[in-house]
Amino acid sequence: MEKSVELLAPAGSFESFISAVQSGANAVYLGGKLFNARANASNFDLEELEKIVNIAHLRNVKIHLTLNILLDNKELQEALSFAYKIYKIGVDAVIVQDLGLAKLLHENIPDLPIHASTQLSTHNLEGVQELSKIGFKRVVLARELSVKEIKYICDNTDTEIEIFSHGAQCISYSGQCLMSSMIGDRSGNRGKCAQPCRLPYTLLKDDGISQKELRKWISFKS
Repeated sequence: MEKSVELLAPAGSFESFISAVQSGANAVYLGGKLFNARANASNFDLEELEKIVNIAHLRNVKIHLTLNILLDNKELQEALSFAYKIYKIGVDAVIVQDLGLAKLLHENIPDLPIHASTQLSTHNLEGVQELSKIGFKRVVLARELSVKEIKYICDNTDTEIEIFSHGAQCISYSGQCLMSSMIGDRSGNRGKCAQPCRLPYTLLKDDGISQKELRKWISFKS
C-alpha cells in the first residue's frame, strides 16, 4: 500500500507560519510559551495559537505543537493543563519527549495525538514499536539514521514515521547531548541549548600540540 507523505515545516513567528502555509506545507510545527525546546524563540501565546489554528484549518493545514522537553515532577500538572487548553483550541497533535507527560496525556486527553520527539533518540524498529504500544501515533526518528535504516523502519511498521530532511543538524546524538549543560548550565533537554558544538575549536594534545602541528605530525608519521 502506498503511503502518503506530509510536508511539515517549522514556524518560530507568525510571519514564518504564513510563509510555510503559502509555500505548500501540509502541516506546521511550532511552540507555545511553555515547555518547548526553543525557549529563546518568540513562540506563541494561547490567543496567537488559536488564530494560527483557525487560519491553518481553513487551508487544510495541520498544527503540531511542541511540548518536547524533559519535565520536573512539579511541572507535570501544569504541562497537562496547558495541553488541555491547546487541545480545546484545536491543535492537531503534540510533540513530546517526556514519557511521563506522554502517559498523562494518553490517559487524560486520549483524543489528542501524541508524536514522539526526535529528542527521544528513537533509532531502531524496536524503539518505534515500544512507543507505539504506549500511545504514540507518530515517531520522529533520531536525526543520525541513514536512509537505509529509515527505509527498514518504514517498511516494517504501520506507525507514522517523521524524519528531518533539512534544517539544524546537531552533531551530537538527539536528546543525549549534555555539552551545553556541562559547559554553560543550559540544557538542550530543557529548551536552552547554547549550541556549543557549532563554535570554532582548536584541537590540542596533552602536551599542547595544535591542530595544525598535529596534522604535520600525523603526515610525518604516516
